[in-house]
Amino acid sequence: MAEETPGKRCTGCRRELPFAEFARDKNRRDGLQVRCRECVAEYSAAHYRRRQESKGKSVREKADVPAGHKLCQTCGEVRPYSEWHRNATAPDGLSTRCKACRAVRGRQDHLKRQYGLTEAERDELIASQGGVCCICLSAPAAHVDHCHNTGRVRGVLCFSCNAALGQFKDRPDAIRRAAAYVEGSPWKPTLVAPGVYRLPS
Repeated sequence: MAEETPGKRCTGCRRELPFAEFARDKNRRDGLQVRCRECVAEYSAAHYRRRQESKGKSVREKADVPAGHKLCQTCGEVRPYSEWHRNATAPDGLSTRCKACRAVRGRQDHLKRQYGLTEAERDELIASQGGVCCICLSAPAAHVDHCHNTGRVRGVLCFSCNAALGQFKDRPDAIRRAAAYVEGSPWKPTLVAPGVYRLPS
């Protein structure tokens, strides 16, 4: 009589498998679950998917990730380890988002923290300006401008106009004099002799 190999039949896949393929269940007579680990994992995944879909949420498909790569939970792309920042506290030593997604999130966080705006609100502001800088009216609007005293957002400027306001330290009097200077108005004292100046009347 041939010796039987110790094992158990899975009620899910109907295969005869070694005891090691079944998780423990103290409520069963033999102390093992009736389904093998593989069937339990498939059932759990399907049950989780049904629950999420009933809440109106989507579930990502399990991706085939090659060695030396990782799946970004934000963009859903599989990227090599070189495209991830290090995170010593994570199990795999890498961040949960790839570098590209972290950069996008960083810009969003800066916009909200610095100006109290979302990207959609900034884009709406740019659209209300016709997509151009509200000072020069020609270059694309790209930099949010705000009052450094009150924090109020004034508009979105091009790089040059935004830098110019910074150089003028947001002083309207200096900006008005600069405009008068450019327009050729005689606002400054005139040298009439060595060391002698005549003030404008």
